[in-house]
Amino acid sequence: MPKKRSGGGLSPTQQAAKFLGVSVLAGAVLAGIALPAVGALGLAAKGSVESFDELPANMKTPPLSQRTSILDADGGQIATVYSRDRTVVPLKDVSPYMQKAIVAIEDSRFYQHGAVDLKGVLRALNKNARSGEVAQGASTLTQQYVKNVFVEEAGDDPTKVAQATQQTIGRKIRELKYAIQVEEELGKKKILENYLNITFFGQQAYGVEAAAQRYFSKSAKDLKVQEAALLAGIVQSPSRYDPVNDEAEATKRRNTVLQRMAAVGDISRAQASEAMKAPLGLKVSKPKNGCITAVKGAGFFCDYVREVFLNDTVFGKTKEERAKVWNQGGLTIRTTMDPQAQDSAQRSIKDHVYKSDEVATAASIVQPGTGKILAMGQSRPYGFGKNQTQINLSVNGSMGGGMGYQPGSTFKPIVAAAALEDGMPANKVYPSPYQMAYPSPVSACDGRRWLNDPDRPAKLENENRSEVGPYDMKEATAKSVNTYYVQMISDIGICPVTTMAKKMGVERADGRKMDQAPSIALGTQEMSPLTMANAYATFASRGMYCTPIAIESVSQRVGDQKKSLEVPRSTCSRAMSEKTADTINALLKGVVEDGTGSKAGLGSRPSAGKTGTTDERYAAWFVGYTPNMAGAVWVGDPAHKRKMSGITIGGRSYGKVFGGEVPGPIWRDMMSGALEGKPVEQFNTVHIPDGIDRNRDRDDENRGNGGNGRGNDDGGFIGGLVGGNNTGGGGGEPGPTPTFSLPEGFFRGQGNGGGNGNGGRFG
Repeated sequence: MPKKRSGGGLSPTQQAAKFLGVSVLAGAVLAGIALPAVGALGLAAKGSVESFDELPANMKTPPLSQRTSILDADGGQIATVYSRDRTVVPLKDVSPYMQKAIVAIEDSRFYQHGAVDLKGVLRALNKNARSGEVAQGASTLTQQYVKNVFVEEAGDDPTKVAQATQQTIGRKIRELKYAIQVEEELGKKKILENYLNITFFGQQAYGVEAAAQRYFSKSAKDLKVQEAALLAGIVQSPSRYDPVNDEAEATKRRNTVLQRMAAVGDISRAQASEAMKAPLGLKVSKPKNGCITAVKGAGFFCDYVREVFLNDTVFGKTKEERAKVWNQGGLTIRTTMDPQAQDSAQRSIKDHVYKSDEVATAASIVQPGTGKILAMGQSRPYGFGKNQTQINLSVNGSMGGGMGYQPGSTFKPIVAAAALEDGMPANKVYPSPYQMAYPSPVSACDGRRWLNDPDRPAKLENENRSEVGPYDMKEATAKSVNTYYVQMISDIGICPVTTMAKKMGVERADGRKMDQAPSIALGTQEMSPLTMANAYATFASRGMYCTPIAIESVSQRVGDQKKSLEVPRSTCSRAMSEKTADTINALLKGVVEDGTGSKAGLGSRPSAGKTGTTDERYAAWFVGYTPNMAGAVWVGDPAHKRKMSGITIGGRSYGKVFGGEVPGPIWRDMMSGALEGKPVEQFNTVHIPDGIDRNRDRDDENRGNGGNGRGNDDGGFIGGLVGGNNTGGGGGEPGPTPTFSLPEGFFRGQGNGGGNGNGGRFG
């Protein structure tokens, strides 16, 4: 967009055009152009300009683009965003000195003439003719306002901007007719107010309020005479008279305005003389535009709010409509972000993971029962520099995030919830050997069955060789036993698990459908931290899933009017019974109290959660909750290249990274600060009786379990895998060629354990 209006720094061609324009306008005025009956000026050649009478009677005045304020839940400012840095203010909130200064230098007879100043036109014509160049323009303040309206309507379209500012007789004629209309409809005071709000003052400042803040860090109503004169002088050529880059030229121009104010009697000559001696007194405020300026590390949350606005049909039926509202601005968006929770999240992240580390971390906190996103942060700051990124690691790809990360064993509680809803007892026992092949066949959706390859069966194993069953659900969850959960999903089938995941809002971050394979029990489908945090909020709210929301309210100022806009609302639905949720609460409390998540415990405040570490340690997680907050923490390499073995994170060296060792303490510190001062609420839990006699000799149990022994590393099946339902050992059932392919290396024991299975197929 041009950074100066016509009148400053014109080329010879532009000067000639302007000279011609002044001449023609003089003739037009003398011929009575202000009268509607006169329309033919000999200028109506097709493609150049319509006759005066044929011009539209009403000028469309677009709403002025203004800055948008994004606020936290308490009303504190997170960031300001805008396509035009402008704050519209009424004339009463503009210093009288500013009003007089702009009139004195731009149109001193503003209050005496109509839309066109005949005396001014003749004076300019005479002076320009004598000098042989354009020494003086003839546009009134009203005409300048009309031209600025055309520029504003053009927006950032370079072609439309060029048309709005072209030095042609046709544009001058159109400008004049609309100026007549504006004079009749608005009156002088309103025209002056509109002019001061629409005009460009350089340094990205549109309108007098933004200009006063930019150059003097004060409101327009507080401008002193010398400050007002400086701003008024900038308007003619913001680049030439820019006080930031050329103080001497700006000072000369300011003094010219002061002299003019004295000449027309707005101030005394003594006042002008004293003001001319004063320094410019700049106190420049840098432009603060966009999510990069967000406080409390909330740049990514700010960006998520923008994505919500541009993607949700509640703000407009089409993408273009939503973008138009956003770019017009003037919005006040109050969000769900809790400043205490956000501050705690960023503080914990900073303490545990450095922005320069080989891996990154991202975290989100959600309020159970409402879906409100309370915090969202990550270790690599929002920006364009080194160790910075604009990718929001907490959210799905469609909302400005990446392709997600395998959640590992944090997916297991979803499998458990599906099994409990399917009628499985909470003390169910499975043999759970250290290593096993995936059971086959396993029922999937739409009548399909997943089949393991009998020649090269896909296998999995537990994290430690000491993890050998039998286990019941409570102990298997606390220890995150992979083989237990694969036996569970093979028992109930894949479809109940994917159905439960859908009810809990769990979806792949890349937008793909979840793969129908038993390995999903070990968290092989890429998810985002926000997705996992909100899923666990379902457990905290006793089975009620609520869609995540980031916006509480939106109001928009258009001119003098302020209106409220409709905003997205969270939709809550029952994903599971209260009994199932309460059972999961009991299971996951055990993880924190006496399991893999013990380092994430919150002391006397009840909490529950689950660790997760993916195959080869490309990612590690802790997802947990209290009755009033749910949070997820992921640590890993966003590029999926750096394994977290033999690595330094946050200044500490780790041989191997586990979910309870790095993400767990981040979650603990984040949630402790977020919950400080909040009520200590208790879970609703159920008693889960032991499924096995803990005093029995474990080795004897293992030796006696199953009909065909424990299997080995050669890919054979395990006998007696499914308690009470096994059919002994043997290979998977043959089946036809799969109807769709699985990604290479899909079956690799993607939980807390390794494994190198060769995949399966559908029959």
